[in-house]
Amino acid sequence: QVQLVESGGGLVQPGGSLELSCSASGNIFSINAMAWYRQAPGMERELVALTASSGTEYGDSVKGRFTISRDNAKNTVYLQMNSLKPEDTAVYYCNVHAIAGKGYGVYWGQGTQVTVSD
Repeated sequence: QVQLVESGGGLVQPGGSLELSCSASGNIFSINAMAWYRQAPGMERELVALTASSGTEYGDSVKGRFTISRDNAKNTVYLQMNSLKPEDTAVYYCNVHAIAGKGYGVYWGQGTQVTVSD
């Protein structure tokens, strides 16, 4: 009952920037937390950044380079990625913890590819 639509992925050169966005829609009563995860080939999915009422959290590898922000009116979360490195290449997934029609749930987006390469 909650749909997530991601956008903003693509190919960028090392040192470049990208912004990802993820909009949540459906029978949403409230959103407790919004986050971005990523998964590179052969690797486990890892937390990139999270925003909740308690604050924000970043993965160690992206601190100082990535910024997560949220527009509560639009149920949208953004990830501004600067100083991108080849090791940032991965599929990036939006993650939302929300109270919707059937109660509390955790929802995932379909993923968007980010490739950092010359």
